[in-house]
Amino acid sequence: MKLTTWLNTLVRSIVFLTPAFSVGQELSLETVQFKARENFPLIRQQKLIEETENIGLQNLSKGYLPQLSFNGQATYQSEVTKVDIPVPGITVNSLSKDQYKATLDLNQTLFDGGIISNQKQLQKLNSDVEHQRIEVELHKLKERIQQIYLSILLLDEQTKQADLVKTDIKTGYEKTEALVKNGVAFRSNLNSLEAELLKADQRKIELQALRSGLVRTLGLFIAEPLPINVQLQRPNKIEVVSEVKRPELNLFDKQTSLAIQQKKLITSRTLPKASLFGQGGYGRPGLNMLQNQFDWFYIGGIRLNWNISNIYTYKKEKLLADINAKSTELQKETFLLNTNAQLTQQKAEIEKLELLIDTDRQIIELREKVKTAASAQLENQVISTSDYIREVNAEDQARQMLITHQLQLIQAQLTYSTIAGY
Repeated sequence: MKLTTWLNTLVRSIVFLTPAFSVGQELSLETVQFKARENFPLIRQQKLIEETENIGLQNLSKGYLPQLSFNGQATYQSEVTKVDIPVPGITVNSLSKDQYKATLDLNQTLFDGGIISNQKQLQKLNSDVEHQRIEVELHKLKERIQQIYLSILLLDEQTKQADLVKTDIKTGYEKTEALVKNGVAFRSNLNSLEAELLKADQRKIELQALRSGLVRTLGLFIAEPLPINVQLQRPNKIEVVSEVKRPELNLFDKQTSLAIQQKKLITSRTLPKASLFGQGGYGRPGLNMLQNQFDWFYIGGIRLNWNISNIYTYKKEKLLADINAKSTELQKETFLLNTNAQLTQQKAEIEKLELLIDTDRQIIELREKVKTAASAQLENQVISTSDYIREVNAEDQARQMLITHQLQLIQAQLTYSTIAGY
């Protein structure tokens, strides 16, 4: 029994090897998923998307401000305009072939066909799409955390069952030990039971080592060191719902809105534009072409511009936007079809596990009666230790199946909820 005592000490050392954290803390699945979401690196990208959107909107808004430009020009030309008609008393000097001009031009948009406002709306929709892409990835994170969480719960239940098996074997060991002392049983029977105790300890060591690794992984996701013996709450029964609220559906809707907005921008580009303009400058010649000298000048007015060539590609560009919108709708329909098919399969899995759990309880009840009878038979030397161990293991297997099916049911219910988008 010394080796058994040593193994027990090792198990306790694994369980209570705890980092600096509140001992006895109990966590719920919702709390862990929330913390994992808040600490996931991708969540910080949402702030970058918002900053990018604000900068883009500010830049687009500046399109309504007066646009200023400075221009300079120096030219030399082979010929200039000359006045060869003699006018008595008047001398008209010809212009210099080298000419200079520096101007400051101002342009104020009056009507741009709605281009700037449509571009601003497009910028917002692009940001919405990027935000929703992140929500899709965070939904996948939720599912991953759920799997780790339930794996820890399963290991906890298996550890409890390992303790129960060990208790049953100890009971058999104590009865056999008394028989050996009285000389009515062989020492080999006692050795068999002691070997089973060691196997139970080994099983517990394996379970605790697996749990330790999963708990540390969970701690990495929530950015907090968790104690190895942290307690996790078993999730409540999840109600089966029929409505699908997956983040992918919102993503498809936003992509459709983006395609519709692109059509509006295409229309805006085909409309005429109106603006005020002004130009002031200094050069030779000025606006008076008959004076060959440097002079100040200015000019202002209203300008109408209509780029007719945009109409050439207008229909094709709108057709492409329509195709993109229809393609997105088809993707949404396909996604809904696949999701509803998964929900149907998952609902059938839930119903199957509920039936299996009812059967498991009946089997355990019968196995427990057989084990109890075997314990009395062992004490009376009606059966061997091998027969007793076999009945103990049979009950253990039945309880293991119940534990597995119960956790599988919770997993199936949570998976159903995750597939539906809750």
